[in-house]
Amino acid sequence: MSLPYDKMTNIGMLLPFLCEESKIGYEAGKTPEEIVEEFFKNHTDLQTEEQKTELLFKIIQYIERQVVLFDSIEDAAFPNLHSESDNGTVTNMYERSLQDHKLEKIREKLKDFAVKIVFTAHPTQFYPNSVQRILHDLRNAITTDSITNIDMLLQQLGKTPFVNKEKPTPIDEALSIIYYLRYVYYDTIGELFTKIKTTFGNDHFHLHEDLIQLGFWPGGDRDGNPFVTADVTKRVAEELHSAILKAYYNNLKTVRRRLSFRGVSDVLTKLSNELYSAIFRNEKITAEDILKRLDEAEKILVEQHNSLFLDLLVTFKDRVKIFGTHFATLDVRQDSRIHQQVIDTVFAKINGNSEATQEEKFNQLIQISEKVNPDDFEDIVKDTLLTVSQVSEIQQLNGLRGMNRYIISNSDAVKDVMNVYAFFKICGYQDEEINMDIVPLFETMEGLANAENVMNELYQNPIYKKHLAKRGNQQTIMLGFSDGTKDGGYLKANWEIYKAKEVLTKLSEQNGIKVVFFDGRGGPPARGGGKTHDFYASQGKTIANNKIELTIQGQTITSIFGNKEQAKYNFEQLLTAGVENDVFKNAKKDLTEKERALIIELADISYQKYSDLKAHPMFVPYLQEMSTLEYYGKTNIGSRPSKRGGGSELKFEDLRAIPFVGSWAQLKQNVPGFFGFGFAMQQLKEQGRFDEVRELYKGSDFFKTLVLNSMMSMNKTYFPLTYYIKNNPKFGAFWNVLFDEYNLSKNIMLELTGFKILQEEDPLSRKSVKIRERIVLPLLSIQQYALMKIQKGEGDLEAYGKLVTRSLFGNINASRNSA
Repeated sequence: MSLPYDKMTNIGMLLPFLCEESKIGYEAGKTPEEIVEEFFKNHTDLQTEEQKTELLFKIIQYIERQVVLFDSIEDAAFPNLHSESDNGTVTNMYERSLQDHKLEKIREKLKDFAVKIVFTAHPTQFYPNSVQRILHDLRNAITTDSITNIDMLLQQLGKTPFVNKEKPTPIDEALSIIYYLRYVYYDTIGELFTKIKTTFGNDHFHLHEDLIQLGFWPGGDRDGNPFVTADVTKRVAEELHSAILKAYYNNLKTVRRRLSFRGVSDVLTKLSNELYSAIFRNEKITAEDILKRLDEAEKILVEQHNSLFLDLLVTFKDRVKIFGTHFATLDVRQDSRIHQQVIDTVFAKINGNSEATQEEKFNQLIQISEKVNPDDFEDIVKDTLLTVSQVSEIQQLNGLRGMNRYIISNSDAVKDVMNVYAFFKICGYQDEEINMDIVPLFETMEGLANAENVMNELYQNPIYKKHLAKRGNQQTIMLGFSDGTKDGGYLKANWEIYKAKEVLTKLSEQNGIKVVFFDGRGGPPARGGGKTHDFYASQGKTIANNKIELTIQGQTITSIFGNKEQAKYNFEQLLTAGVENDVFKNAKKDLTEKERALIIELADISYQKYSDLKAHPMFVPYLQEMSTLEYYGKTNIGSRPSKRGGGSELKFEDLRAIPFVGSWAQLKQNVPGFFGFGFAMQQLKEQGRFDEVRELYKGSDFFKTLVLNSMMSMNKTYFPLTYYIKNNPKFGAFWNVLFDEYNLSKNIMLELTGFKILQEEDPLSRKSVKIRERIVLPLLSIQQYALMKIQKGEGDLEAYGKLVTRSLFGNINASRNSA
């Protein structure tokens, strides 16, 4: 209550009144406008519109800081709410393996298994770096119960701005995540590796250092982001290189403090000087150089000093093997349509015309003998060629692990992969010099349906076959959940991805290819997120399980991997989900023919229902006029534009998944997370077949996970907020379609699960959601109040527009517990 704000003394006293007015008012069917106006009348003596909007801005600022405080409290509580022996921890897996006599099987699986978390710059997190640092310190102060520190940090929070004056650049986004690499993941992954090594290792079993890997998209992902250029990519690679060397330099100080013995000390001092020169004088150093010095030190330590503190040196060596000189692997990603444009332009320039099929174009360019000069072209063509040209430079600086794949969004044909291969050839690379995996990303319903044909043709293509052999006959395939969900609805998207994985697993095995699936999972279920451990643990033996690889973004970085305890716990959950899947038999993971047929039936019915909703003439206008969609771009949280395409008319396909899903979340309707799912089950119930759905829920972990994730989405909805729309002449009928489907889905899922309330099986998450929803309820009232004023064209529209934008921040930050 005592946050130090300029010109505001009693916000902490007033806020509970607005909260109460909102709660009672919505249940009585009042509109947000009525609630806010009554609050002004009953609890303030403000007269002018300007005074009222000023108070609302102050309340927003206050609530934002309440959210930060609750984040910090929840983070600080994490170790008390989870134990070392929880399901899904390394300790739990070890105990299980002893009981079931499966220890050797686990060691066998760990030999070539890996988990990779890829950090993206997708902007679903609104805290500027300065606030993130306070959050970090506040959590520590709460953990140690330091009242003085907490008070000081809250005061700092009160005076620290939450809003970026300008959009962050891709470099800003990269540096923001590099902060986490240095101060969270360097230690977390190092400690976890040591823990697994001591738990499962023995004289015969050596744990490979690539077990837990990090990937990095900020600065490399140019899909839809014109601000990511070849220069930016190079600079981010350099920042990653510099960050890991600094982490080693600091770590080495601790090691040297203990290893002060003759001979050892000299070697480590030399290494310290070499690292310093590499960081500040740009002198070249490789991971092999560092390891050579550490081996030298180890030899002296063992032979002359009784191996004293050897574990310190070995742990440090392990980290150098894990992180190399790259820290995290920087990926390049671009849209296939941009690639086609580049190929067309280069082909026309070389041949003087563009009369050829797309297949003829890439085939001819692959055979080219002389290098194309990027400076002969302009804009995106030049930049694409420069990006490809500098890959070998980045690999020399950061090692081959520093950059080794090129991801193609919107892949739906063989040409999309072969075009990228052609880029390397026209940039002067010989076949054996292309040390890159080319990764198609299948994300739309059409792309997923095409995936089998595309990969089959690729596996048969002699040029690509040769390339794959050089890459160890391993193919990574990315599957995009968020665009899939936007395109096909929740159940259909998840089923199509599951099916695509099965088909591609079988196809790859037939061709002698080891396939790795890379999942583009978002935060909330509506973007393909939800409980990640449950998702991976539910995949049966028909899906390749060579590696778990997924994207983590926005608030999921801070909420799931934001501090050491959480990061360690969640890395363990992913690792054990993958290992246990192969080692411990569970019939509920494998779908029977009957279960499969039923899921297909449900998915098709739900897809039709969702497609009808998308085709509704009010679908896009409703989002445009009644939600916060138009305001996402004004928040300055990400460097990327909030929609594709340059036209002023808004088309469904131009909508990015984040603003699309986020706008439904701000309305508290979360439509993509459930729409059509309940309807499909109701159809079967009306046919007298609900027992079949019950059997499916009990018998299939995959289906059960989807139901529980969808219920999480519904637990975060609050339709009373928008009751007022049901009487709107333009949108009333459309709102009722949404509301009816929500009620139907909620009732039928409760009936299916036997729960009395949503998320009954996860009391911790349910409690967190409820507290957060209570904190942001007044914020939602303010946002809807401002939107209503704008819709009516009343008062100072600019001020109301700013209120809508400002209220986005707290709402999004508060919904962090979504994955």
